Amino acid sequence: MNATERADGSHPRSVPPGAADVRTPRRRKGSPRRHLTPRRTATRTGQYAALLGYLAFLAFPLLWLLSTAFKPPRELGSLHPTWIPEAPTLDNFRQAFAQQPLAAAAGNSLLAAAVSALLAILLATPMAYVLARVRNRLSRAATGWVVISQAFPLVLVIIPLFLILKGLHLVDSRIGLIMVYVVWSLPFALWMLTGYVRAVPRELEEAAAMDGAGRLRTLVSVTAPLLAPGIVATALFAFITAWNEFFFALVLLKSPEKQTLPVVLTHFLGAEGVADLGPLAASALLATLPSLLLFAVIQRRITGGMLAGAVKS
Repeated sequence: MNATERADGSHPRSVPPGAADVRTPRRRKGSPRRHLTPRRTATRTGQYAALLGYLAFLAFPLLWLLSTAFKPPRELGSLHPTWIPEAPTLDNFRQAFAQQPLAAAAGNSLLAAAVSALLAILLATPMAYVLARVRNRLSRAATGWVVISQAFPLVLVIIPLFLILKGLHLVDSRIGLIMVYVVWSLPFALWMLTGYVRAVPRELEEAAAMDGAGRLRTLVSVTAPLLAPGIVATALFAFITAWNEFFFALVLLKSPEKQTLPVVLTHFLGAEGVADLGPLAASALLATLPSLLLFAVIQRRITGGMLAGAVKS
């Protein structure tokens, strides 16, 4: 073996005379990449503790609602409540369906939420495309108005809105309620989709234009498929907003057979404000499940990026 040759047969790296040997030591297999200092460890521990506290804060009402829905009346009136029911029962759900038309109310809410979300997306997508691609004073003013309109309280608009719908003979009408939901959710949908459209590379649209595609064809065939995560997220927010909305439905709908689920839930409150707690908790739990299930099914679609690798730089 040569004097300059290592035991493993490799040769050492030559270093010019007068230069410092700045070889980077190799990390042994299985050794940690970097050591966390006590300060970084304390910071990370605090972050995880804050996250767990926030999750517990969000989960507490749902867990308590779940526990209350399965408790018998004796446990509901106990001075020492427990998380887990000692004698779980489904009587609260039976009483809820027997006392109020929950199935019909859920159907009304589903119809209003689904149709209003669909119409809001169909209207907001081309409008958001124009606001994102056309930059002038009019588009900036429209964007500012969209943001400002979100600050209007419901009480400020309910009276003129009621008078307009009354003149159109749309009070106590499902169509009138859907129109209100579309108008109310449209600014937020427009604001969200505008940001998604701006994230789509212009190079894709320019390539489509070079192939002879017009604006509408480019929007439908190129931009819209890339906006799928944004469209799904916006539709989800519009659906949940309409599903949980209470004030407009309370004012505009008078017929019991047309009332939505949030309005029907108030019927479990007595004349003196005393709540029938068991059936109310069971009904509220059922009203919460569609939003949770819908989000659980499409949450991957929302968080998944579809623009990765669309344009090579």
